[in-house]
Amino acid sequence: MKKLIILLLVSLPVFVNAQDTVFNKVPKQISIEAGYRRITSSELTNKASNGFSFLLDYAWQLSGFHGGRASFISVPLGYTFMLSDMEPSVSARVMSYGWTVRHELRVQKGWVPYIGYGLMLNNYAEHGVDGHQFAHQTRFSLGLNQYNSSGIQPYAQLDYSMTYYPQLGVKGSLAYKFVEVKIGARFMKRKT
Repeated sequence: MKKLIILLLVSLPVFVNAQDTVFNKVPKQISIEAGYRRITSSELTNKASNGFSFLLDYAWQLSGFHGGRASFISVPLGYTFMLSDMEPSVSARVMSYGWTVRHELRVQKGWVPYIGYGLMLNNYAEHGVDGHQFAHQTRFSLGLNQYNSSGIQPYAQLDYSMTYYPQLGVKGSLAYKFVEVKIGARFMKRKT
């Protein structure tokens, strides 16, 4: 048993150094995007159906390090302002955050299509109403990156999301589904 412990202690610095080298060289992306949101169906009492969204995203590359198709995991932080556009609607604000995954369908050269999905939390608040509601959001994405030599990659994305707002004392949740069309730019931090 002592020999096993000594062997583990001696080999531990080798494993730690190997992991450190891998994690320090992972490419990263910072994305900024803006878009338009259209509600496709809502069980909420507020019937605001259009809005504008903004999002900041920090991503780590998971695969495709040697010329293959890349995958990324990211932490987004978004804000949406819903307009009061039809009776009886009021403006609303939605903060969202969570995890997203993106899989590129080609190597990183020229125009690269991708698919993605995300699990997020929403904080929904209406104008003139005290308090706010939390909900779970499931998001599916389809997009197109444009890789070039500048390190700034423009992209376009189409999202479909399903959000469910729970109610106290009631079985089931209020469904809130929407589509978003977005454009943005990714800022690349390559391997160091």
